[in-house]
Amino acid sequence: MKWLAKINLSIVIDRLGTFKSALFLFIVVGLCLFTGYRLGNYYHNFQVATLEQQKQRLEELYQQQEESIARIHGLEVELTVEQLANKQSQVLLKSAAEKNVEVKKQLAFYEKVMAPEKQGEGLLVESIKIIATTKPHEYRFQVVLVQQQLKRRYSKGYIELLFTGQQDNESVKLKLIEVAELNKKDLKFSFQYFQVISGEFTLPANFSPEDILISAILTKSRWQKYSKKEKTVTWQVDQ
Repeated sequence: MKWLAKINLSIVIDRLGTFKSALFLFIVVGLCLFTGYRLGNYYHNFQVATLEQQKQRLEELYQQQEESIARIHGLEVELTVEQLANKQSQVLLKSAAEKNVEVKKQLAFYEKVMAPEKQGEGLLVESIKIIATTKPHEYRFQVVLVQQQLKRRYSKGYIELLFTGQQDNESVKLKLIEVAELNKKDLKFSFQYFQVISGEFTLPANFSPEDILISAILTKSRWQKYSKKEKTVTWQVDQ
């Protein structure tokens, strides 16, 4: 811009005259204004185009964000459905496994009854189940007896139950007839294949049972010898 400082306006006016100098100045000012206008218009259009591009890019990003959010929600729904289906499958598998175990138990039981040649011969204490009642400390027992003999005669006798546990910090044994309103006749059995003997009993409030000893006594008669079959199980209550 040093060249502007070197221009002497008085010399220019003397050489060109007042009119030409004014015209020249007007042309220079007009040229500057036109150039400034064109440059300003160019930068304005450039800024408008840039803003439009940024706006379009922002709209694309918003669209991508909405699509991503919708995709995430869809995946969350799929995951929830998958988890529910998996949970339901686990429940079904567990139920099927439990049924399978129960069927195997039943098959094993009937195999002992109907195919004794596959098992040891004689009377068998198959199982005992303790069931809680609605009254405190009162329970119901179910004893299943099975006969495993090729030549089936009636097995006759009776059962005894002995509860062992703790009472007042001491080991105590309680007989079934001591805690139940049952007599020997109620505990008798006479069967050819199998029999279920059941009844109710009430344990003392301060007695904590641990084990149950089940004894099946075959009484001596013309057709059978005296024998005693025993089975000990851990105390467990079914609801």
